[in-house]
Amino acid sequence: MEDGNKFPMKEKNIIYFDNAATTFKPYRVINKMNDYYLEYNANSHRGDYDISFKVDDEIDYTRDLVKMFINAKRKEEIIFTKNTTDSLNMVVFGYFLNHLKKDDEVILSSSEHASNILPWLILSVKKGIKVVFVDSTLEKLSIRDIEEKISNNTKVIELAHKKGILVVVDAAQSAPHIKIDVTDLDVDFLAFSAHKMCGPTGVGILYGKYSLLNKMIPFEFGGGMNLTYNDSSLKLLDVPYRFEAGTSNLAGIIGFSETINFLNEIGMDNIEKHEKYLRKYLIKELEKIPYIKIYNKNCEGSIVIINMDGILSGDLGLYLNTKNICVRSGKHCAKMGDNKEDTVRISLYFYNTYEEIDYLIKVLKNKKEIEEFSK
Repeated sequence: MEDGNKFPMKEKNIIYFDNAATTFKPYRVINKMNDYYLEYNANSHRGDYDISFKVDDEIDYTRDLVKMFINAKRKEEIIFTKNTTDSLNMVVFGYFLNHLKKDDEVILSSSEHASNILPWLILSVKKGIKVVFVDSTLEKLSIRDIEEKISNNTKVIELAHKKGILVVVDAAQSAPHIKIDVTDLDVDFLAFSAHKMCGPTGVGILYGKYSLLNKMIPFEFGGGMNLTYNDSSLKLLDVPYRFEAGTSNLAGIIGFSETINFLNEIGMDNIEKHEKYLRKYLIKELEKIPYIKIYNKNCEGSIVIINMDGILSGDLGLYLNTKNICVRSGKHCAKMGDNKEDTVRISLYFYNTYEEIDYLIKVLKNKKEIEEFSK
């Protein structure tokens, strides 16, 4: 592996299995951000001089890369935000607040992240819409339940695009792991975060169909998003710039271009394939430990959720920390999921190894030591 492709955090004495929370960044992404601060530190769309033009070019380059990465039809359909949460709030309060009316229905999975439930619940208070939750079993959606809960009043649904219903996708946990094609999927809005896919923190992406973005109203106003204004009128810039008020995380957006190039060089299909092998191996080894309960054995993705008999998930997480293993314990920002227990989440990424899994399994076999630790 070339030096730029290496991860400084992988050189630490830790085993990192909390990739669903955030991921490590390769040197090349960090260096790209440093180049901005060291070589052309200027603002975007605000200077008539070379280094400002350079910033503009780099931001446009990232926007075009994101467009190709998710196969959007035009780069104007790509909006830079702070994170997935920011993107989803922009959709809910910039578009649906103005297009839904009382008693319209929104169908969601109860296993969604808080960022894709709470804005809709707030909208139900503001507008009187009805939020309908789809059943899930072991954190997998029931397609039959979705079909049964679609009614003539349903206006937004997470997975179906039949009957003219708009589709909003939270791709924070899929964009890092699988190839996403928004044109093939025909989704209306899609959100994800750079930091969960080897990119900088503070950078999110909102994709929206151009026709819908033209109907979306900004809920942040200020510099960089207006064409002209006076005391009685305001004319906004075109999409997407009208949704990017103020100075963005320029270094992060510029660094994200290197992230996309990095992932493209590896290949999203290769990432998905490798993670499937890792997860299958992890499940197989966990099944050999009789006091380990696996909650989502047959699910897709790179996450494995477990508990140890007689041990609180928080205690297990803290014990693993003493062995330099990083995991997440709790409800994982999905407090309405079908699993009501606190659990330990092991989330993999392509830079994890079989040897790291072997070490985790070896540590989990120390039940007596774990019981003593948790007393």
